[in-house]
Amino acid sequence: MLFDYETLKIIWWLLVGALLIGFAIMDGHDMGVCSLLPFVGKDDDERRVIINTIGPHWEGNQVWFITGGGAIFAAWPLVYATAFSGFYWALIAVLWALFFRPVGFKYRSMIHNPTWRNAWDWALFGGSFVPAVVFGVAFGNLFLGVPFSFDSVMRSTYTGTFWALLNPFAILCGLVSATMLIMQGGAYLAHRTVEDVQVRTIKFTSISAIVMVVLFILAGVWIQSIQGYAITSALDTQGVANPLAKEVTRQSGAWMANYQKYPVAWVFPLLGIAMPIATVLMLKAKKTLTAFVTSSLAVLGVIMTAGVSLFPFVMPSSTDPRSSLTVWDSVSSHMVLMIMLYVVVIFLPIVVSYTSWAYRVMRGKVTKAYIRENDHSVY
Repeated sequence: MLFDYETLKIIWWLLVGALLIGFAIMDGHDMGVCSLLPFVGKDDDERRVIINTIGPHWEGNQVWFITGGGAIFAAWPLVYATAFSGFYWALIAVLWALFFRPVGFKYRSMIHNPTWRNAWDWALFGGSFVPAVVFGVAFGNLFLGVPFSFDSVMRSTYTGTFWALLNPFAILCGLVSATMLIMQGGAYLAHRTVEDVQVRTIKFTSISAIVMVVLFILAGVWIQSIQGYAITSALDTQGVANPLAKEVTRQSGAWMANYQKYPVAWVFPLLGIAMPIATVLMLKAKKTLTAFVTSSLAVLGVIMTAGVSLFPFVMPSSTDPRSSLTVWDSVSSHMVLMIMLYVVVIFLPIVVSYTSWAYRVMRGKVTKAYIRENDHSVY
């Protein structure tokens, strides 16, 4: 074997993080574009312009969402089982919302009726904005602790409710997530459009970016008053999955411990603050491709800020801190992680290559003239 068990656990923490970042950048800009749809597009032609900036790519971008879920299932089975049962109704809400996206893209422009098309525009908005908020709410609840525990035979019991997930801190994190993805989608939309649509997009994206920075800073200040989690016993980092083989306590300031231990990690929250501001400046200068890059770096910064704060915890337990799931004790076997690593090394470059090729082939501006000339072949 190329890597020992402990190293593989770290590698898969990084890979799952990379997949989540890839999802937020790629599928996230689709969601951001659709969240802007009813506000940036003032007539049917403009809204079709907006939809067709992501029309050729949105299905391919779903690969990041599916792969991220599959990676969690295979690499962190205890996390997958606990999260998908505990967050069941929240995830059902996400799925119900996501149902509107393929149907909306497919049927919106099939009938020349303003009421019909307007209804689908708002359906596309809901199918994008709701998941963006719920994903942030889920992350917010990880910092507060999730009410679950394991018994002696590793059966998990969840004691929370859907409404308990909607607490003030989690909602704040949901708004950070939503404004971040709107910024990401707006930067992409500005790059693919011209004239009035681009002007309005830059306006709304700039507002979203500034709001996101304010909310992100507020969340950072708030989290310092939240009791975090810390492992207080010896931990076998080479051991098999057994969450109960450790002791965990709640401590004030524990979520900031990794930043004190590794000061270089401050680069991530700094990216989360500086890059949205850079995005606004690049959009004002009409350097839209650079704006998309800086927005993507902001997404990376925000997600890695959460990941570094939580590490080594993946899913802390508020019911029984000892049951908290970590990078070390919630993973699959050494063999499974190694086989999956081989799969990633082979297929991830393929995904990145064909995605890059597709975006290169279908680059360029989408205009009203293009929509009118291709009325029966575009969304």
